[in-house]
Amino acid sequence: MPPIMVILMLWCAFMKDCPSLCSCWSLGEAWGMHVDCSSRGLRSLPALPRLTRSLHLHNNSLASIPAGALDSLGHLQELQVWDNPWHCDCHILYLKLWLQDFSAPALARLRCASPAHLRMKSLGQLTGNDLGVCTRLLPTKSLQFFWRDLILIAGVIITLILVARALKISKKLICQLTLGRRHWRRNIPKTHKIQ
Repeated sequence: MPPIMVILMLWCAFMKDCPSLCSCWSLGEAWGMHVDCSSRGLRSLPALPRLTRSLHLHNNSLASIPAGALDSLGHLQELQVWDNPWHCDCHILYLKLWLQDFSAPALARLRCASPAHLRMKSLGQLTGNDLGVCTRLLPTKSLQFFWRDLILIAGVIITLILVARALKISKKLICQLTLGRRHWRRNIPKTHKIQ
């Protein structure tokens, strides 16, 4: 296949994943994509390509990022999210925690636009007291995860017990069949034995 065809096929594959309101370009097959969604008036995060290496979301109308939205971007090395009207309530907690791991300087640049008592406060400076409502929400979420995990563990234990029981019964049946076959061979009259 000619090199130009390979390049065109790669470009088409990258472009089909590009969000409609954004501009995308390939940084090379091994390097991923640059996704520019800056200054587009976005109010919500579009579906992003998994191979996004560089992401520009600055100068939009984003108030928060949905929990888990950035977790699938394993190749991401650059994120620009400043100049958005961040609403600093429980929904901003995901972005704050994610940016603490990803880029402390990027976190320091972000400022709350609302609520009024947090206006212009850096996301990096937010504390549990600032997000007081979250202390009531988080245990409920943790409790949901606890029950889900408990049900999964119980399911695994029940499955293991059933498998062990099935193995025990099958072993018992094999022993009975083996003993029955030996008993049957011993009781065959000598006149019927094959020579």
